[in-house]
Formats: sequence, structure tokens, C-alpha cells
Amino acid sequence: MIKSVKHTLLSFLVIISISQVSFAQGNAKKDVPKSWYQLDKIQSNYYGISLDKAYQFVKDKKSRQVVVAVLDNGVDTLHEDLKNILWHNPKEIPGNGIDDDHNGYVDDIYGWNFIGGKDGRNVHEDTDEGVRVYHKLKAKYGNVVPDPSKAKTPEEKAEIEMYKKVKEKIENAVDPADILFIKRILPSLKKGDSIIAKELNKSIYTCDDLNNYFPADIYASYTKSIHLSTCKMNNNNNGITNKEVIELYEKEIKKAEAIDNPPKDFRGEIVKDDESNINDKYYGNNDVMAGTPSHGTHTSGIIGASRNNGKGMDGIADNVKIMMVRMLGDADEHDKDIALAIRYAVDNGAQIISMSFGKYFSPQKKWVDQAVKYAESKGVLLVHSAGNDHTNNDTAETFPNAKFINGGEAGTFISVGASSDPKIPQTNSSGEEVKDYVAVFSNYGKKEVDVFAPGVDIYSTTPGNNYTSYDGTSMAGPVVAGIAAFLLEYYPDLSAKQLKYVIEKSAVQLKQPVKLPGTDKDVALSDISKTGGFVNAYEAVKLAATLKGERNNKQPIIINSKIVNKKKG
Repeated sequence: MIKSVKHTLLSFLVIISISQVSFAQGNAKKDVPKSWYQLDKIQSNYYGISLDKAYQFVKDKKSRQVVVAVLDNGVDTLHEDLKNILWHNPKEIPGNGIDDDHNGYVDDIYGWNFIGGKDGRNVHEDTDEGVRVYHKLKAKYGNVVPDPSKAKTPEEKAEIEMYKKVKEKIENAVDPADILFIKRILPSLKKGDSIIAKELNKSIYTCDDLNNYFPADIYASYTKSIHLSTCKMNNNNNGITNKEVIELYEKEIKKAEAIDNPPKDFRGEIVKDDESNINDKYYGNNDVMAGTPSHGTHTSGIIGASRNNGKGMDGIADNVKIMMVRMLGDADEHDKDIALAIRYAVDNGAQIISMSFGKYFSPQKKWVDQAVKYAESKGVLLVHSAGNDHTNNDTAETFPNAKFINGGEAGTFISVGASSDPKIPQTNSSGEEVKDYVAVFSNYGKKEVDVFAPGVDIYSTTPGNNYTSYDGTSMAGPVVAGIAAFLLEYYPDLSAKQLKYVIEKSAVQLKQPVKLPGTDKDVALSDISKTGGFVNAYEAVKLAATLKGERNNKQPIIINSKIVNKKKG
């Protein structure tokens, strides 16, 4: 997963400025335990979540199954480590083309795909929300932003203020010199890519494949250099594919072109709903795999990949069902899809919702706010990743978030930044090696980011019975969702608010200073998060054991994906 083009542009400049380039072979993080994020600091000297100690604490207790909805880009339903833990709609008969449970979604066996068409096609390519908002408001107001003080309504004033913000961001988002450079080298990159693919006999390959490949062709050599530098500049992530590298630079070109050209309605052409109407909600299809969804497969594995089956890796929670709700393509998600995905998850029994996505504009935030409030009213915990732009979320608002437009905030919403371990090498935006307690890319915020959780070199499931390590707050969020599910399994009377309290209150405080992400400045962890701590499953379960559960008496008890009874009030 590539977090930033800026790193790779720097690496390109290095490549073309010298005649001989040597590259280190192998992954710089090869000596790091694959499951480091689950380890205990005292026992292993890694700042993990102490998962084994947590399981030891509950060894004499029986668990109750928990449903976790993963709002993402899909999941490999055939994966050896996931197929046994995927949620199956108990009221739906597979493949009969009938809405057996009368919920409006036909054959929603594993969940639902809100960015699919009734004809079976699926949305993959899309545009950033900022681009969509920019062109919509540019068409309405022209090139000059109106004076907000002259707005006729509060809604119009908010819209004008959004236009000003998005106009500045979009028009300053690209460096013409960078785009010119990318356009110049992209043909050579693609030519070398085709040669490498033929010689490796692989249409998709990674940096691991290139480490022992020594091309004779100049274009192939050039492409190999670019690819290896891209992996290096993205925290030595050798799992980055050739397809991802090329798509990254193609997207940068499209981003530049988007300033002058209104974006294509990728979603609308396939989904064919009325996106302006939140009540037009019975759209999409039941294809939650939709190709090769690496991101959703990876996040699902972190939460609950089958434990102790001798395959691949162990998820955090040992008795979960993963409900996949697909609402994310190759760019920013749409507010309508976010809102309806949350509601779908809640209505179909999810007790925890994992959301590893985000954006900087939310034109229909009111719909998402209403969905978040709905989830809270039903006792559902929402866990959201903070973002990967080493940005202060206190000043640069990201969406979705816990704050409501009309004031107040959700009490069952957790925002998660990414932590690391000093023994794991990272690479900062200058290409320098950094070893720190937090991820160099993580967003942060003393007010808006609640806790930090492991998000660097996180090993988990990927499509095709594969496994690899990814970096991102997208990984940190599922770590917290997995801990929440584990707690609820063994203490099922805990309410969503209590789960949030336990996870945050038990966070392990760090005495040492950390680097402010994106800088060399030393700060306290408490300066960049509410709790000033790292999540820890063992400390959390000890605290959970002391609480009297407050779960709503009307909240159903779910075992094996079936509602077996309701508590009587």
C-alpha cells in the first residue's frame, strides 16, 4: 500500500541523477517478528498489545460470538484464513435471487456492496471527494468564491466556505514540475514493466520478485530501479506491486488534469441510484469480493483471521464473524454510501464497525452524522483510522469523525493513530531512516485522535491465500476493532460506551518522547492524542473485568450469526 507520491518522486530524482545505483536486497524489516504487534513489551521487548497475556487472563471464561462489520473495498471470501469467520446472513438463502429476509438487499449472504450495479459490474476507479466538490461548486459559483457574509442561508454560507477551502486545496495540490516529470518517465516505466512481466512470467510482481532479478534491457533496469526505490521510500514495503506503482503516477496525472476537467461519474454510471436522495437506498449488489480486494482482506484478517489453525497468521479476536460492507473503491468514498453502509451493518447485527478510510471533505456530512447517531443509539462501537498524511486532525478536519455539524459528538466513536516500535525501521519524507514509537505517516491530534495502535509492518491476509505486511492507520484501526471484539466476546454485557472507555482508559502511557509525525520535533504522546497511550489488550481486559455491564437490555444476543434471545427489561 503506497501512502505518498512525494517519497517516490524524490527517489526518482535520485535515480536519474547518478549513473550507477545499488540497492539493498531483501526487506529491511525481515528480522521483525511477523506478529510483533500482538506481543508483550516485557516478554518480547516489542510495543505490542500483549494479546497472549490477555487470553491467559480469560482462559477459564467462555466467549460469546461477536459480529464485526468491516466497511472497506471488499474481502476474499475464499481465503483459507477467513472463510470460516465470515458472517453469513442466517435469513438469506444463497443464490435464489430472492430477498428472503425482506431487508431490501437480495442474496446479501456475506454483507452488501454499495458501489456495485444490478448488472453485476462494480465501481473500482473513482475520484477524490475534493475534486467532486470542487467542480460541483465551481459550476455553481464560477471561478471567484462569493463573500460568505452575503450568503442568504446558513447552508449557503457553509457551502461557500467549503468552496473556498476546496479551491485552495485542489488548485495547490499538484506541482507542475512533478507532473511534467511523471509524464516524461511514465512511457519508459510502462515499457520496462511489460518486459519484466514477460521475463518473470508474472503480470503482477512485487519488490520481493525484483530483488533476485537482473535485467539486461535498459528499460527493465530503469523500471526495476524505480520500483525498488518506491518500496524503499514507503517504509521498505516490499509487497508493493508493479500495478500499484504505475497506477500511483497515473493518478497524479489525473489529479493535475482534474483541475480543468470535471470528473467522470464513475459511480453513477454503474450504480445508477439517485445520489442526492438518501432514501434511495436499495441499490448495489451482493458481490463483496469484487475482484481482488487487498485492503479489505488485510483489515479483516487483523481483526479475526482464524486462530490456531496452523495457517498464515492469527487474528486478534477468536470468536468473531466478519460482515463485509463494500463502499470503497480506488479513491474517496461517497457520503451516501458511508451512511447506508453504517445503517446496513447496524440493522444486520454488527456490534462493532471497523472503518479504515477517510477524506478531507464531506458534502453530505449530515447523512453520515445521522448514521453515526443511529449506531450509537443501537449500542454499536465505531472504530475509525485517523489518516496517513502526518496531519494534525485538530486543525485539518478529516471525515468521518465524531463531531456533529449541529454540535456535540458521538460517544461510541474511536479515532486511531498508528504506532510503531523503535526496532522497526521506517523511512521519512526525506528518505531518511527513522526508528520511533509512532508511525512517521500517522495523522494525530490532541483533541481528535483518541489512541495509538500498531500500524507499521502489520502482517495479515491478502487475496489468494496470501499474506503480507502493510503500513497505515488502516491497519491500526482494525487492531482496536479486534481488541474491542475480544473484550465483548468475554464480557458481553459491556456497552459500546464502556468498550470505548475501557480501551482508552487502559491505554499504556509512554514516558519517552516521540517524533511529531512528519517532523524531527520531539513531543509527548499526550501532545498528539487524547489518551497519550498505546492500546493494550491485557490492560483492557483487566479493566473490563472490574466493570458492571451496561449493555442496553434491548440489544440482541447473537450466537453463530443468529439472534437467540432478547433480554427482557
